[in-house]
Amino acid sequence: MDTNKQPLVLKHDEGETLSAMGAKVRFLYSGDKKWSLTECDAPKDSGPPPHHHPWDEAYYVLDGAVRFTIDGRDTVANAGDFVFVPAGTNHGFKGASETTARMLFFDAPASSEAFFRELNREIKVMPDDLRKVPEIGERHQIHFQL
Repeated sequence: MDTNKQPLVLKHDEGETLSAMGAKVRFLYSGDKKWSLTECDAPKDSGPPPHHHPWDEAYYVLDGAVRFTIDGRDTVANAGDFVFVPAGTNHGFKGASETTARMLFFDAPASSEAFFRELNREIKVMPDDLRKVPEIGERHQIHFQL
């Protein structure tokens, strides 16, 4: 048994919440760095352009609809739908419903928190600051296909 792990109860209004290219992300768990769980609110047309990274990522849509582009193919995931993206696969998403879409995403291993923190710090003026995103991504092993 890992004695460093502690039980966690995170209430709906708790947890670190950041802005990421028009979307809102809230860190739910990344305690042991083996995996992380993040909640994402994606307003219509907001989200990252196609990119790839060396970790697996999975998404579960809670509310609304999200348009995923995976290896150049588009698909819309609705509430209750699950999407898995293996490491190294080009993918991106955008909110696709008139109301803000909400989803959970799971990273294994936990690798995206530092990227989101830097985005939150550096991307202040949209769309002007978007030119900074590829360089920020490279520092965190996220390779954007622009």
